[in-house]
Amino acid sequence: MYYIVFGPLYLLSLLPIRVLYVFSDFAYLIIYHILGYRKKIVLQNLSIAFPEKSEKEKLRIAKQFYRNFTDNFIETIKFLSAGDRYFKKHFNCNPEIFDTLYAQGKKCHVLLAHNFNWELGNLAITSLTPYQMLTVYMPIQNRIFDRLFKYMRTRTGVKLLSAHNMRNDMIPYRNQQYLIALVADQNPGNLRFAWWFNFFNRPAPFVKGPEKGARSNNSAVVFCYFTKPKRGYYEAHFTLATTDPASLPELELTKRYVTYLEKVISDRPDMWLWSHRRWKHEWKPEYGKVIDRE
Repeated sequence: MYYIVFGPLYLLSLLPIRVLYVFSDFAYLIIYHILGYRKKIVLQNLSIAFPEKSEKEKLRIAKQFYRNFTDNFIETIKFLSAGDRYFKKHFNCNPEIFDTLYAQGKKCHVLLAHNFNWELGNLAITSLTPYQMLTVYMPIQNRIFDRLFKYMRTRTGVKLLSAHNMRNDMIPYRNQQYLIALVADQNPGNLRFAWWFNFFNRPAPFVKGPEKGARSNNSAVVFCYFTKPKRGYYEAHFTLATTDPASLPELELTKRYVTYLEKVISDRPDMWLWSHRRWKHEWKPEYGKVIDRE
């Protein structure tokens, strides 16, 4: 069954990206205008984040988000066969920051967000740094698509660490200099063991793992966000958060990340995954206090 799904998708991926965008345009019409996929959630999230914006402005952001969303899906299919030449053409960044950290003997944790196109970032950065690239992933329940995404995500040499078994999966790399990419804006599995911050003026839980992992290894921490100068072309923007997280007070690194995340989302709101129910959990006193970022 896997090859029945993989075969047609792989053949589709061989088409030029400009042809694949025709499918993306069609998917946009279906998903946004006909099905209205998670449209209510998207507009609710935009209202939470940007109460000062007019309905017209929020609708404009929503439409552009859905175009980016369908492009992201189609581009992911392209990654099944895209080679190094494609990645170099369509992805730009300042990898010198990693050369410097590697020369200093530092391990590196890169904190990403659900912004487009994070899959391209994971694949393209691998060839631009001297590090062994590691990525934490959440296994997909459907075995066929889980295998498909594993194939796509490891094509350029990325090593996958299961979120359910990360401690054991990390063992082979503990004595190496590695770069680990962590999507750090996801909802925690256990709200009682999360840190709660006001995120766009509403309490939201954040996972503790990225900060705790960086502090325990005293790894350098880099924040990353992607922008899209034009369709199909992406730029990664890296910001060095700290080279010595163990010296920071507890919570300081996550405070910096939440502040950073708010800023980059505000700068390019159409690039974030608004269909993700980021505020679906309501804060309760038993979860602990909402942490002040000041």
